[in-house]
Amino acid sequence: MNAKPRARKRRCDTRHVIYLLQRQQDTYIGVTVVDKGKVAASVQRRWLKHVNRAHRENLAWRLCEAIREHGAESFTVHVLEVVRGKTPAHQRERELIALHKPSLNTHVLHGA
Repeated sequence: MNAKPRARKRRCDTRHVIYLLQRQQDTYIGVTVVDKGKVAASVQRRWLKHVNRAHRENLAWRLCEAIREHGAESFTVHVLEVVRGKTPAHQRERELIALHKPSLNTHVLHGA
């Protein structure tokens, strides 16, 4: 019998990490997928994406503006939680943002 190999079912319970970026009193809470089981490396990779975006794109996002104004070296990166599943992770991120009200999670309103 030549049975076809079954396609592998896509996992929907991958781990995600919720992280905090901090510069003095300014904070940002974000979430990213854990790649190859390496939490710290996944958060570091996501942080570098934030830094690159801040310097390459002229985005009026508070985080990007803070990185441009104060430099990436003025920030510390912290792992807050690891959550299994994309939906629960994004829900938990929203809960933490509502609870802590991080100052860098919003867009800058120029002229307002």
